[in-house]
Amino acid sequence: MDMKEIKELLGSPKNIVITAHKNPDGDAIGSSLALYHYLHSLGHKTTVIVPNEYPDFLNWVPGENTVLKYSTDTEIATSKINEADLIFTLDFNHLSRSGDMETILSEVSATFIMIDHHQQPDSYAKYTFSDTGMSSTCQMIYHFIENLKDLDKIDSKIATCIYLGIMTDTGSFRFRSTTSTTHRVIADLIDKGADNTSIHENIYDTNTLSRLQLRGVALNNLEVLPEYKTAYISLSQKELDQNNFKKGDTEGFVNMGLSIDGIKFAAIFIENKKEGIIKISLRSKGDFSVNEFSRDHFEGGGHHNAAGGKSILTLSDTVEKFISILPSYKNVLNT
Repeated sequence: MDMKEIKELLGSPKNIVITAHKNPDGDAIGSSLALYHYLHSLGHKTTVIVPNEYPDFLNWVPGENTVLKYSTDTEIATSKINEADLIFTLDFNHLSRSGDMETILSEVSATFIMIDHHQQPDSYAKYTFSDTGMSSTCQMIYHFIENLKDLDKIDSKIATCIYLGIMTDTGSFRFRSTTSTTHRVIADLIDKGADNTSIHENIYDTNTLSRLQLRGVALNNLEVLPEYKTAYISLSQKELDQNNFKKGDTEGFVNMGLSIDGIKFAAIFIENKKEGIIKISLRSKGDFSVNEFSRDHFEGGGHHNAAGGKSILTLSDTVEKFISILPSYKNVLNT
């Protein structure tokens, strides 16, 4: 990415749209709102538009009340996209990840800037900042601001948003992508006003009774396949409904399987009757790539040790397909 050209682009007021992937998570919301606050401080007319709703536990993030959801704010969101001079796409690298926004994003004449840390980026953006070794898109936003020599513009709101995304995408700083540089960034964010204790409590320490009960159902459904060092969980639509499921309630459930001693590969299969699919989350330890596994078998992708996918089969057939694939990976999973 040519930072001199970006500096010139941002040198005069523009209409800017920031968007993230469908079913936005902490990194998507954190990076979008961090960039929103930064661009606002430069005098730009900026709007964050996401494809659909996100979990309630992100409703406290500074600036969250300004976010438009394309699924419910379609008319005004469409207008903002059509009027945009610049469109930043954050935390995804292919327009298909934007859900129902894909068509309009592919048709507008705005200049696109991609900032993302997933593998195999597409070529739709004029400017691309892609780094698969980075912990999170939020850390990339920090370095984006740093490369523009504007770190002094990071206030407590921006610091909070960036901290949020780094924390959630690194599993509270335990994943391999957490480097010494990541910790130095985090230290600076705390110095600039990010309240690390409060952020952690807002994300991890606020539960509803129904979410805890759903966790119990997930644990009861947990299956272990020791010959493949694999564990998986399945949750049916009926089980979700019986426990008053809300978006985000299953966040982190897949890691319960991965936490079992000796397990190298974990999956969760969640039935979504409304979309007609089974949503799949995959996690791994070490050198087993769930990104490749998901791309090869479940129309997905992501990172080396964390990826997602989907299936249009029934829940039971999806699980059966998953189990039938594992013998092909027995050697690598037992290495």
